[in-house]
Amino acid sequence: MTPEEYASYDGLGLADLVRRREVSAVELVEHAMAQIERLNPRLNAVICKLYERARTEAAGTLADGPFTGVPFLLKDLDGLLRGAPYTGGSRAYVGYLPDHDSEIIVRLRRAGLIVLGKTNTPEAGILGITEPLLHGPTRNPWHLDYTSGGSSGGSAAAVAARMVPLAHGADGGGSIRIPASACGLFGLKPTRGRNPVGPDAGEGWNGLVCPHVLTRSVRDSAAVLDAVSGLDPGAPYVAPASLRPYLEEVTRLPGKLRIAFSTASLLGHTTHSDCVAAVDDAAQLCAELGHDVVAAAPVIDKAVLARAYLTVVASGTAGFVAEAARLAGKRIGPEHFEPSTWFLAQVGQALSAYELEQARTAMHRASRTLAEFHAHHDLFLTATMAYPPVRVGELALKPGELLGLGLLRRLPMRKLLMKALDDLAQGSLERTANTMVFNETGQPAMSVPLFWNAQGLPIGVQFVGRFGDEATLLRLAGQLEQARPWMTRTPGVL
Repeated sequence: MTPEEYASYDGLGLADLVRRREVSAVELVEHAMAQIERLNPRLNAVICKLYERARTEAAGTLADGPFTGVPFLLKDLDGLLRGAPYTGGSRAYVGYLPDHDSEIIVRLRRAGLIVLGKTNTPEAGILGITEPLLHGPTRNPWHLDYTSGGSSGGSAAAVAARMVPLAHGADGGGSIRIPASACGLFGLKPTRGRNPVGPDAGEGWNGLVCPHVLTRSVRDSAAVLDAVSGLDPGAPYVAPASLRPYLEEVTRLPGKLRIAFSTASLLGHTTHSDCVAAVDDAAQLCAELGHDVVAAAPVIDKAVLARAYLTVVASGTAGFVAEAARLAGKRIGPEHFEPSTWFLAQVGQALSAYELEQARTAMHRASRTLAEFHAHHDLFLTATMAYPPVRVGELALKPGELLGLGLLRRLPMRKLLMKALDDLAQGSLERTANTMVFNETGQPAMSVPLFWNAQGLPIGVQFVGRFGDEATLLRLAGQLEQARPWMTRTPGVL
C-alpha cells in the first residue's frame, strides 16, 4: 500500500482490507504515523503521540469490529484513556493520568479502532476555535492561515489531512459540526443520550454535550454510531432506539422530504454572503433531488437562548475548574487557566440554582417549539457557521478585554459578572450562531461539506432532524454524498 492509497480509503474501507488480509493493522498504523510526522509540524493537530502503544496493539490480537485495525485519534477532552495524558487543553490538568477508560472509549476500541494519539482542543472546549495557550493553535489543512474550528479542531484537521480516516470528537455547542464545516468533513451530532458519557458523568453541560466522531465518509459516521450508541448503565436517560442499523440507512432512499431552509443567523445578527450562498446551493441541490424545499424557520427568542446556553456553559466551566483542583489535590487559581476560562468559571460560581433552572426551562421550551416545527418539516437546513473560518489569532482577546477580565478576577462582584455575561451573550456567538440551539433542544444535526468559497475554504451546511431521528439525516447525507462526492477533494496542505 502506498501513502496515496492509504489516504484514499475511509475507515470501513481500510478495515475491509485488513479483514481480507491485503494489508495488516501494523502497516496501517505505520502509514498513519508517517502522515502525522509529515504534516503535524504544520498543522499542530496531534498533541500527544502514543505510537509504541499503538504498535503493540496492532501487532497483537485485534478487536473484532467494523473498524478492525483502523488507526484512530482521540480528542484530548470528553473522554479518558487509561494511562494516557489528559489535559482538556488546560495547564491545570498537566500531569494527570487517568486510571480507566471512559465508556465511549471502551466502545470505540471494541469496534477495532487503534488509538495513535490525542488531538488538540481549546481549554475546557469552550471556544469554536482551537488555539489553547497550552498547546498552541491548530491550523486548517485547506489554508494554514485559518482556524480548523473548535472544539474538536485537532481531530478535524487530522482527518482532513488524511492522518487518520476518522477521529473522536464531542459536540456541546457545535464542537463537531463547526470544525467539520471548517475542514470539509462530515460531522454528525447525535441525539442527546444516544452515545455514552459515563462513567464519570451522567451528562455533560446539562445534556448539551454529545460525543461522536468526525469522518470523511457518511458511512463511517453511521457505522460508529451503530458501534457505540445504546444504553449506558447508570445514565439518567437514553435516546429512542433505532429501527435498523444506521449503516443501512446510508444506502436507503430518503423518499421525498419536506425540507425547510433559512439563511438567517439563529442566535446572531448577520450571515456572511459565503454562508448564504452555501445554503442556497444546498437548497437547490435538495430540490433537484426531488425534495420539497421551502423557506421557513422556527420562531425562537435569540436573546433568551443565547443567555441560557452561556449560563449552562459557565456552570460547566466552573465544574471543569473544580475538578482540576480535586485531581491535583491542591489549590488551583487563575494562574492555571486562560482568562476567558477563569471568567466563565467565576460566572458559574456566581450563578444561582434559580438562574440555572431558568436556563433549563428556556431550553425545554425551545425543544417544544422545534417539535412543533418538525411536525410540518422533516428537516431544517441552515449554514453550519454564520461566517467562514477566521484567521488564526483573529479572535484572540484584545488588550482591553484582557484588562477587563483581570479586573473581574480581582473584583468578582456578582453584578459585574452578570453584566459581562449579558454582554457576552449579545456578541460572542455571532460567528458560530447556528449550532448551539440544537444542543439545547437535544436534536440530531449534521454538517455536510457541499460548498467551498473563493478562498478555497470549506463552508458546511447544517441539516437538523427530529429528536431521535438520525435515520432521516443519514439517508439524506448518503444521497447528497452520491450526488456531489466530496471524499476526493484534497486540502492544500497535501
